[in-house]
Amino acid sequence: MLVNTVVANAPAPLRRPRGLVTEIVESLAASIRAGDIKPGEKLPTEAAIMTRFDVSRTVVREALSKLQASNLVATRHGIGTFALAQVDPKTFHISAVDFATVNDVISVLELRISLETEAAGLAAQRRTPENLTTLQQALDTFEDAVKNNSEAVPSDFQFHLEIAKATGNRHFADLMTYLGENIIPRTRVNTPARAQQDRASYLRRVNTEHQNILAAIRSQDADAARAAMRLHLSNSQERLRKSQAT
Repeated sequence: MLVNTVVANAPAPLRRPRGLVTEIVESLAASIRAGDIKPGEKLPTEAAIMTRFDVSRTVVREALSKLQASNLVATRHGIGTFALAQVDPKTFHISAVDFATVNDVISVLELRISLETEAAGLAAQRRTPENLTTLQQALDTFEDAVKNNSEAVPSDFQFHLEIAKATGNRHFADLMTYLGENIIPRTRVNTPARAQQDRASYLRRVNTEHQNILAAIRSQDADAARAAMRLHLSNSQERLRKSQAT
């Protein structure tokens, strides 16, 4: 009986500010995408959102900022925040809107695993000396960026794009170009923090994974290239999933 009383009186688990932001973003994004909040319609006031979710003004403003960065809303200073028109859902597209939450980033990584795993295998079979040169240049630029305390996003994306080009199939490269730098998770979320590492250590680990992919492509080992690419992208996916559970 005493045990049950203690459990019943135990304090509720603390709600983390980062989790609160995600909760608001996902709720409002779902309302906009479902048409419950129509294009041009004004969102509830900050005070109303604070009351609805029982959060601070700082949390609400961070959530609205993320929605704005995802092109789901636009804020007119002194007037309010309004929902924006969305692309026809029947038409395939991946834009900033599709990276609004960690779950969105994980979903895109699932697509990338399917696409880029096979691209790495084809690149290993078909790469030219010129392809190897551009791939190595991308990794060198990545390493220089890390040394200069940069996020190294352009060189990271360039490495993946060069693998697509090395397939000799322009459709891989066209699709990667269309997806753009937004596919790099740290453009949307703080992946080093979520992996509980400092940025430099995190990026060095990413570049080691890149080097393993390039080594397999250089040796023309298609199976090893596919495995290295799958591991690289799966690691990113798993780090994000684990961060949601903490």
